[in-house]
Amino acid sequence: MPSLIAKDTEQVVVGVDDDFRVREAITSLVESAGYASRVFSSAEEFLQSGTLAGTSCLITDVRMSGMDGIELQRCARLVRPELPIIFISAHRDDDIRQRALDGGAVDFMFKPFDAAGLLGVIDRALKQSTND
Repeated sequence: MPSLIAKDTEQVVVGVDDDFRVREAITSLVESAGYASRVFSSAEEFLQSGTLAGTSCLITDVRMSGMDGIELQRCARLVRPELPIIFISAHRDDDIRQRALDGGAVDFMFKPFDAAGLLGVIDRALKQSTND
C-alpha cells in the first residue's frame, strides 16, 4: 500500500491524456500523495512545454489524437532514457501493451485505473529511478 505521507515536491509527475477527466483524476491523485503535478492534453503539448527535463515520472495514455503514447515514449526516451513511464489505456490491445513494456514502460494499466494501484506504481517507479 503506497503511503500518503507528503513526498518531496521536487518530484514532478506528469500526466498526458486527451481526456480532461483523466487529467483531473491524475492531478488530484498525484497531489494528494504529495507530489507536484503537471498535465497536458497532448504529447506534442508536453514535448513543446520544456517540462520533460524536470519530469520525475510520466503517465500517458496510448491512443490520443496526433502523437500516440508509444511515439511519446520513444521521443522521451531519446532525451531521458531513465525516465519512468506508466501507460494507462481504455483499450485492451496486447500488441500495444507489449510494445510499451518492451520500450521500457514501468507498467501498463487499464482505465478505469485503481487509485491505490496507480499510486503504488508511481511510488515504485520513483524509487527505482532514484536507485539507478
